[in-house]
Amino acid sequence: MLEDLLPLVDLESDFLFSELDSLGVTTILMTLSSEFGIELDAKDASPKNLKNLDNIVALVERKLAEKNGNA
Repeated sequence: MLEDLLPLVDLESDFLFSELDSLGVTTILMTLSSEFGIELDAKDASPKNLKNLDNIVALVERKLAEKNGNA
C-alpha cells in the first residue's frame, strides 16, 4: 500500500525515517489512519515509530489495541 504512494522511498530500509521528508511522513500517517481507522498525530511521527516497517507495524498494532480498549 505504501509502495504505491511513496515509490521513491526504500521501504525495506532500516533507516526509513531518514529517507522521508515531511510530505512522506504525513502521507504515511494519513494513509494508516484512514486504512485502519486509527488516530495518528504529530507525536506519532517520531524516528522510533518510523524507523522501519517493523516499527510502523508495531505502531499500528499499538494504536489498534488502544482503540479496542486493550492497551
